[in-house]
Amino acid sequence: MAHQRNQSVGEGLKTPHSVSLKVLRLSRPSLAQQYPLPNSQDLGISPKASLAYPSNNANDKFLISPVLNLPEAFGSAYVGETFSCTLCANNELDPSDTSRTISGVRIQGEMQTPSTPVGAPLELAGPEGGNEEQASPGPGESLQKILRFELKEEGNHVLAVTVTYTETTLAGEGKAASGRVRTFRKLYQFVAQQLLSVRTKAGELSRKAGTSRFLLEAQLENLGESAVSFEAVTVNAKPPFKSTSLNWDMDGQGTGPLNAPILNPRDIIQVAFLLEQQVGVDEENYNVEKLSPGDTRRILGQLAIQWRSALGDRGSLSTGWLTSRR
Repeated sequence: MAHQRNQSVGEGLKTPHSVSLKVLRLSRPSLAQQYPLPNSQDLGISPKASLAYPSNNANDKFLISPVLNLPEAFGSAYVGETFSCTLCANNELDPSDTSRTISGVRIQGEMQTPSTPVGAPLELAGPEGGNEEQASPGPGESLQKILRFELKEEGNHVLAVTVTYTETTLAGEGKAASGRVRTFRKLYQFVAQQLLSVRTKAGELSRKAGTSRFLLEAQLENLGESAVSFEAVTVNAKPPFKSTSLNWDMDGQGTGPLNAPILNPRDIIQVAFLLEQQVGVDEENYNVEKLSPGDTRRILGQLAIQWRSALGDRGSLSTGWLTSRR
């Protein structure tokens, strides 16, 4: 994992630690790309020389190959997506070393965010989904934990990982002579960025049957490095309003698939919704954030966006309460 900010707080110990920590971000692989050379035979070069996955089809000039390519760097972290990584505590003792053993290895993690600079504890799960609190990996073995954290705010994040274990010194015949509890802590820093820029405006339309109607428009811009595919863009209307989509899902009641748009980097799309007041519904009966006395605005609802990244990872974003003047 990239951006390691601090090495250890246990540097005062004279002997090196018997346990090391490795942190790796979990992300899906991508399809490797290949760039076939044109007229390579005229140059005396095999047509397969530039292919990532050489095959008997020497005329294959398709850019994407069937080879999966693992991420080479930490990558970008975006608000609305789930940050996942694996924490691995490795037993660094030599298998031939019979003078020491380790036991009771425990990994603890916490995340420091702009709103919680002191850090909040994280729930860690084992590879099989277990939540065992401690383990005793043998020489050359490791204890692995997986964390998943929902990125909800933009800015600097720090993952703090603390490893605690018991190191036992052995006397003859494998008997314990002495033992001590050792611990060290490492910090990993990364920045969460906005993936989608959302700009909204709302205006009142002419009344219909004595009820208020508003048109809500939103402009969505992809600020990321790869394309995103929208799964849903909806408005959670605040009573007494109900929302009607004026976008690609207007005919969503049918059985055909929805042609949800794909937004490339720096592309912009505009969406619109009609919000109509429901007859007989009193907005005072609903406990939502109230406006200050004398404020003539109307609370319309919240814009909710769901998408998938180019590798299929899910993301979601919800705005605050959207308002409009009468």
